[in-house]
Amino acid sequence: MIAAFCKRFSCAGAKYGSYFYRAMGEVTGAQLIAESLKAQKVEYMFGIVGVPIIEVAMAAQAAGIKYVGMRNEQAVPAWLCLDLDSFMHLCMLPLYRPVVVIGGSSDRNQETAGAFQEFPQVEACRLYSKFSARPSSLEAIPSVIEKAVRTSMYGRPGACYVDIAGDMVNAKVDRSTVRVVSCCPPPPVSLADHGAVTEAISVLKAAKRPLVIIGKGAAHGRAEIALRKFVKMSGLPFLPTPMGKGVLPDDHPNCVAAARSRALLQADVVLLLGARLNWILHFGLPPRFDPDVKVIQVDLCAEEMGNNVRPAVALLGDINAIVTQLLECVHKDGWKYPSDTEWWSTLKDKIVANAKISKALALQSTLPMNYYTVFHHVSQLLPHDCIIVSEGANTMDIGRTMLNNYLPRHRLDAGTFGTMGVGLGFAIAAAAVERSRNKGRRIVCVEGDSAFGFSGMEVETMCRYNLPVVIIVVNNNGIYSGVDPETWKEMAKMGDLTAIAPPVTLLPEARYDKIMAALGGRGFLVRTVEELRSALQLSLSDWEKPSLLNILIDPSSDRKQQVTLTSSNIQYVCIQLSHPV
Repeated sequence: MIAAFCKRFSCAGAKYGSYFYRAMGEVTGAQLIAESLKAQKVEYMFGIVGVPIIEVAMAAQAAGIKYVGMRNEQAVPAWLCLDLDSFMHLCMLPLYRPVVVIGGSSDRNQETAGAFQEFPQVEACRLYSKFSARPSSLEAIPSVIEKAVRTSMYGRPGACYVDIAGDMVNAKVDRSTVRVVSCCPPPPVSLADHGAVTEAISVLKAAKRPLVIIGKGAAHGRAEIALRKFVKMSGLPFLPTPMGKGVLPDDHPNCVAAARSRALLQADVVLLLGARLNWILHFGLPPRFDPDVKVIQVDLCAEEMGNNVRPAVALLGDINAIVTQLLECVHKDGWKYPSDTEWWSTLKDKIVANAKISKALALQSTLPMNYYTVFHHVSQLLPHDCIIVSEGANTMDIGRTMLNNYLPRHRLDAGTFGTMGVGLGFAIAAAAVERSRNKGRRIVCVEGDSAFGFSGMEVETMCRYNLPVVIIVVNNNGIYSGVDPETWKEMAKMGDLTAIAPPVTLLPEARYDKIMAALGGRGFLVRTVEELRSALQLSLSDWEKPSLLNILIDPSSDRKQQVTLTSSNIQYVCIQLSHPV
């Protein structure tokens, strides 16, 4: 199984959509696959090879594509696979991004005969992908791959699947018969209707408690420059979604992430920029939202408009282009939301109150440490331009609130599906690209101990390629929570642990650091703040090999207490929305 990493394509100088014929001579299916991907500006391939796809990986290297061999198919950051096992992971892709999946299937002359791993892959992938097809011949491979790449980028980005029969990999065809397609153009940019933009500004002006929500669509649309100007000129408070962090820096004075629950609950108008009203945003419904909230929805996917909440205004098109339209209207009218409103006062008071709670938890000196203590010190040492990869339950959720992002597209996490096992793969891909472009940015992968276990052997991949990833495993001995070593020993004395140990427990104080050290990287066992700061500083200074900090925390450590809305106070809260508390 091999995988291709696709960047946001830019084909300057290419003759878009043109077709031409190659010189004479024979070419194999593997060569056609590799050359077609190279023509579409694919830079990296990630995967696990075996017969017959070793030839595809070798052909890709010959075509100038870098190959990174992984250890676990689930950890591969994007799939170009010739193995059914890899194909099955397509449905679990955690992020909306351009991904082209090329999967191998049984030989054509073995179809319906019970071939090895025979499965209707094209049909099954239609449930999970934007495009699913099988080239009818070797000659068709370039055009099908071009369409898959193009479809993966246009509109809402997503996964596309191309099925290649096993016997097509080493089969040969004369180059003169192959119609080759040049690199597809960048996605077209569409603007929102001018009348709808004007209406949206009118709704914002009438709002008493406005809120901008910045989603990952704004990050993908590279809307950061226009958004920075829009927020500064309009004076509006904003809240990033997990993958929208860094589009504007988390320490921006208008960021109200530290008052997230209050902002969502009491906002009367929400400008939704490339974010979905799904479970991450509580579906936009009471009791987490005002039942009468007006939503101005900005999205490039028409089918997303009106999901769960009917928008007061729908702006369809490119996020960056539409924010620019809104900015022009605000600039023309000279309107700005006042900074001395009761709404701003309410949000700032909540931010201060929550910060005090988090700081009190972070400065606790008891051992073992808690989540807040760990993240407080990690946040002080991380470079502002580092790329943060995160997965886990409490580790990801609490880390998101305490580990700031200052630049766009510098955070990768388990995504909407909460897919565990992707973190180390994301970190490997980011580190490989960073090294090739000499950007000098550190890759820091923050993992729960349970999440690390899904793809932990990818540390061998990091060591093999000398990728200086810093892995921080926040180890609480379990899934959500665990037990301390003494409790574990007492349970073992009571009988069979399979009948006694809580299902969420893992081996207490497992030595994940020794796995990294055994493979050639740096491993650190961390119990105290002093050990944490020393190990992290040393790891960040080492550009030659990866490091892993195995940070042992209190097994019962949890996130700070949340205000819980119950049936007895929902009505009161809704009544009091016009009088913030």
